[in-house]
Amino acid sequence: MARILVVDDEPSIRDLLQTVLTRRGHEVITASTGRNGVARFREDRPGLTILDLAMPDIGGFEVLKQIRTLDQATPVIILTGVGTEEHEAQAKEYGATDFLRKGFSLHALGESLKRALRE
Repeated sequence: MARILVVDDEPSIRDLLQTVLTRRGHEVITASTGRNGVARFREDRPGLTILDLAMPDIGGFEVLKQIRTLDQATPVIILTGVGTEEHEAQAKEYGATDFLRKGFSLHALGESLKRALRE
């Protein structure tokens, strides 16, 4: 299975994703800030990253840009509570693999993971 980095400032979201992904056999690394997320990406080289857009230090778009300077190919799934169609288009422009709005179903997350890990 994959090593997955979860970058989200909400502890409940990080905990939920860590539990769900671990149960599915993945190794999960977490970061609570954008800066820490970039550092963990650099150090741990995950096979997939799940990234929140709205974080207090640096936003998800900036984190995504920094990840893309380090690695063009690793899948990044944006997971956000503030997403609009414009945000989704911008995320895809910056190299996001998929875009999920918080309130997502576990089925939708699973399908997104399958697509991302196949690419």
